Amino acid sequence: MRYSKDHKAETHARIVKNASVRLREKGSAGIGVAELMKEAGLTHGGFYAHFDSRDALIAEAFSYAMDGIARRWRRRADSAPEGKQLDAIVNSYLTTQHRDDVGNGCMLPALGAEVARADPKTRKAFAARLEEMIDLIAGEVPGLPPKAARQRAMAIIATMMGSLLLSRATGTGDLSNDLIEAGRQSALALGKPAGTGDKKSAAKAKPSSRASVRTPAKSP
Repeated sequence: MRYSKDHKAETHARIVKNASVRLREKGSAGIGVAELMKEAGLTHGGFYAHFDSRDALIAEAFSYAMDGIARRWRRRADSAPEGKQLDAIVNSYLTTQHRDDVGNGCMLPALGAEVARADPKTRKAFAARLEEMIDLIAGEVPGLPPKAARQRAMAIIATMMGSLLLSRATGTGDLSNDLIEAGRQSALALGKPAGTGDKKSAAKAKPSSRASVRTPAKSP
């Protein structure tokens, strides 16, 4: 049976989306071609009408997952009050909900180490998307020249993703919650203009942050 180009494109997109969820949940080893094609209503042999290889699918799934988190960040920034765009991104990213929703969350904490061992095509796709995310955050850092804003953006992203990685690794208890809150406060402080916010934030900080970890209803 012949299908239209639109049908093929929709099927291709569905396969990539499903693969990106498996990738975040189980790593690249968890992506089974036969199972993905069955979910798409196709035979195993139909895979090569969409992808040159399994590695090509994995590279697309990586890109799709990273594009997804970048789109969420843009939506958060666009809907935030003026001057609060970066706060909105950080506050929506470092939450217990995001920690627990691995399959639909940010792929970098889940798969960063695996990307380092991936083929060159996958690493190139990863680097390109990460550059876009750095540029997005740098554009929301106030009061710094471009080079300094870019460096600050890299520090913010590293803080956010490192905190999420450690919080996932330690489960869902007090330590995990505290890691999220500590990372959130640190990322917010990095996003403030030099000489502002730090002392004020420290004065208002509670002895324990465990009860204050944010759990918004929406995805990050």
